[in-house]
Parts: sequence; C-alpha cells; structure tokens
Amino acid sequence: MTRRDAFVSFALFAELVASAHAAAADAQPPAATPAAPPRPPVFKHDLPNLTMDDWEVTVSHVDYPPGRVGSPHKHAGFVLAYVLEGQIVTKISDQGPEKLYNVGEMFYEQPGATHEVSRNASQTVPAKLLAMIFAKKGATLTTQVK
Repeated sequence: MTRRDAFVSFALFAELVASAHAAAADAQPPAATPAAPPRPPVFKHDLPNLTMDDWEVTVSHVDYPPGRVGSPHKHAGFVLAYVLEGQIVTKISDQGPEKLYNVGEMFYEQPGATHEVSRNASQTVPAKLLAMIFAKKGATLTTQVK
C-alpha cells in the first residue's frame, strides 16, 4: 500500500462517514434554501514519510462507556481516529496537553507515540470512536505501556 493509496482510502472512508451523517440529518424533506458554501475538511494532517509496502489498515469501533478511562498504550504504525458519539479526552505524546474531541472531530497518533490519556469526558453518556490503524501486516496493533 502506498501513501497515496492510504490517503485515498482514508478520504473515501471520511466521505462515507460524512455522507452517512448527512443522510441521517436529511431524513426530513429539504426546505427550499440557497446552496450552502462548501464545508472545510474534517481533518487535515501530514502523513509520515515511510514506505507502506506490506501494510494494511485495520478499522475498529472503540466504545467508551460512561466514565471509562483507558490505560496508556502504543499502536504499531500510525492512527487516525474519528469521534462517532459523545466526547473523548485524549493526550498523545509530543502533541501538547490533553484535548477534548467532539462528534465529527479527528485526531492523529504518529508512529511510536504513546496514547497517554484516553477517556470518556462524561460520567453519564457513552462515547465511541472509529480507530483506523495503519501498520505492517501481522503487527501487534496495540501494546500496553506501564
């Protein structure tokens, strides 16, 4: 898989997610309104400069029940994550302080980074994200850090 293939795959996936949300919002008959200006990208970030031969992407739902706090961990390769429900607080090594992500927002975990903080921001409302892990085929995708 080339960087271009990974980017195109991700772009198509992001468009699919955005279309699904738009379709749900458009379930009611549309009102006659002028065309809206184009939306800005949901997320834009440089990808690591590496060869992606024998790599694959694994896409998984990650559920955060109310109050869930994840343990520090690392992933093989790099990660793009998209918040589907609720709010998630995260801190990735070398990316500054903790940050709150809302529905429709994304974050990036660079290769070798430690996901230091990963928690549901709410004690009462569940949260969910879609994690896209790009890594060499057969790699252990998640490793706990002590």
